Amino acid sequence: QVQVVESGGGLVQPGGSLRLSCVASGRIFMLHDMGWYRQVPGKQREFLGSISRGGTADYSDAVKGRFTISRDNAKKMMYLQMNNLKPEDTGVYYCKARIVSDGMLPGEYWGQGTQVTVSS
Repeated sequence: QVQVVESGGGLVQPGGSLRLSCVASGRIFMLHDMGWYRQVPGKQREFLGSISRGGTADYSDAVKGRFTISRDNAKKMMYLQMNNLKPEDTGVYYCKARIVSDGMLPGEYWGQGTQVTVSS
């Protein structure tokens, strides 16, 4: 079994910062690329950014310059540093990981999400 769990969400004022974490655990043979997504009620899940196993990150235009993705392969963790947060950043943040578990092909695993609320 593979689990992906996000943490670190909460309430923050506009202009503030927050750091989210994502950890993968279980029967993991190889942890490939990982990504962060955000969803608000009534809208589709939105891609925010991703990071390769080698550490190359890319971002959506909505968060480029404000958010930074990093990872620690030894700990099987990924982080999302969010700075200069805006009310429109409010939503449930999800982690997705591409993992080779028991099979030969990688599968996509999602966390349960963590709520981020940006409000004064």
